[in-house]
Amino acid sequence: MTTRTLRFLAALAVAVAPSVAAAEWKAGVARAVITPEKPVWLAGYGSRRVPEGKIHDIWLKVLALEDGRGRRAVMITSDFQGVPKSMSDRVFDRLAKDKGIDRSRVMFTFSHNHCGPRLGDDLVDYYPVEAAQVALVEEYTTRMVDLTVQAVGRALADLKPAKLATGTGSATFAVNRRNNKEAEVPAILARGEALKGPVDHAVPVLAVSRPDGRLAAVLFGYACHPTTLSFTKVCGDYPGFAQEMVEKNHPGATAMFVNTCGGDQNPLPRRTVELCEKYGRMLGGAVEDVLNKPLAPVAPGVEVAFEMVDLPYLKVADRAELAGLVRDTNAIRARWAARMLAKLDAGEKFAASHPYPVHAWRLGEGTIMIGMGAETVVDYALRFKRAYGPGTWVCGYADDMLAYIPSRRVWDEGGYEGGSNLFEYGRPAHRWAPDIEERIAAAVDRVVGKVRMGGTGR
Repeated sequence: MTTRTLRFLAALAVAVAPSVAAAEWKAGVARAVITPEKPVWLAGYGSRRVPEGKIHDIWLKVLALEDGRGRRAVMITSDFQGVPKSMSDRVFDRLAKDKGIDRSRVMFTFSHNHCGPRLGDDLVDYYPVEAAQVALVEEYTTRMVDLTVQAVGRALADLKPAKLATGTGSATFAVNRRNNKEAEVPAILARGEALKGPVDHAVPVLAVSRPDGRLAAVLFGYACHPTTLSFTKVCGDYPGFAQEMVEKNHPGATAMFVNTCGGDQNPLPRRTVELCEKYGRMLGGAVEDVLNKPLAPVAPGVEVAFEMVDLPYLKVADRAELAGLVRDTNAIRARWAARMLAKLDAGEKFAASHPYPVHAWRLGEGTIMIGMGAETVVDYALRFKRAYGPGTWVCGYADDMLAYIPSRRVWDEGGYEGGSNLFEYGRPAHRWAPDIEERIAAAVDRVVGKVRMGGTGR
């Protein structure tokens, strides 16, 4: 081999080596306890629930990913009941300003756990107005904004070489609550009969490991309300127990849960800690089954796209209607009507629609992660997985806890998830317009198309 050839090969090696090294994933992980130190009421169930101790701590966790071209995506998971837009917008603004990461690259998810604390104006009319509690919620929410920004910063600072791989398991405890009466479910199961209604029992898993094989993080999802418990102790419900199980089995790893599309799904039967632990073991066991089998590697590469789509209301509330509801026997509706009237008295005009967040990420070639706001019913997951194929995750409960998000089927059927209950979420209307599913589906199709073509995130 000539000297000239040797020099050429050496130069080629120098040129190729950086690109090879740059072709790997980097991942960073961070976590923070979010258990309130002061008596912030527990969220959900439309009542005043002062916490009395805890079963275990609740958490906010962050997974930051970076591909070989320096493109990033950040997944925030949390044991919150609901993160309102008024809070998440503060986080996104701070991350853009302080960390230089655009909101198109960040999904802020919440498990919808009903044994976690109130936040900001989420479900504000659910609770009696007490000045001391309002102050505590404001103080806690501001602290959570700071904590979230700090946790994302730590995850970004922790970016190190990693390998990503995916798989899918199954857990069967989620029940379509619209089609099965809760009191009848135990007898139906005891008879070995099939329950009714659509469900999504898939457990998607993303494993993040270091080059030496150590597991750094496990992101997993399931479509079901975390409402096994309704007492007054802080707890992460079944996702909390599942995360604890996975972390116990893999010391040093961080387990992270996302609620996929569980708006019309409940863990049934329920209402005991024993059942909650059982469902946690079932979900954690499904994750372990996936981790114990060969996983599909995810090639380095991340593309993101994001859109806010306007969802119109069927009819915005007017003064006459609200005046007739201020003494309604439903306390939530009465508080809502009074608060809406105060807005009108202050000169505010109600918007005819609400902005709805829609994310799409493409990891590698075959993994598509869709993120959507609030309480999406299971029809969305089933529809989008059919449309975009294996490797598609469909996550609800992202960025904004704005309301139930019915499919057209659920809207036509009515009932709690599809009917006139937007007032519970503080919206200035009772119901969405009937084309809500098609508006969301069109937006999802646009962002998925963008990530498949190369993405638009900054």
